[in-house]
Amino acid sequence: DFVATVVFSFLWLVSTSAWAKALTDVKTSTGAPLPDCHPPAPACYPAGVTPMGSLNVSVAFGFLNLVLWVGSSWFVYKETNLHR
Repeated sequence: DFVATVVFSFLWLVSTSAWAKALTDVKTSTGAPLPDCHPPAPACYPAGVTPMGSLNVSVAFGFLNLVLWVGSSWFVYKETNLHR
């Protein structure tokens, strides 16, 4: 149980970090002006880009869930023979 919990905690860390990095890349890509476009023109920015607040919340909940997995790893460790 302890090894499985540690593996899941590590996988949660990796996947949440990857999601946070991908979200940052999406924000950078959608917030930049289009190539070969002069900034004062209104057509330089992609239309229909929605706010990404809910995606920021998903990253925050991902890291909060990581804290829960690490905390539960501690309690599972306390139940093993390694602790005694």
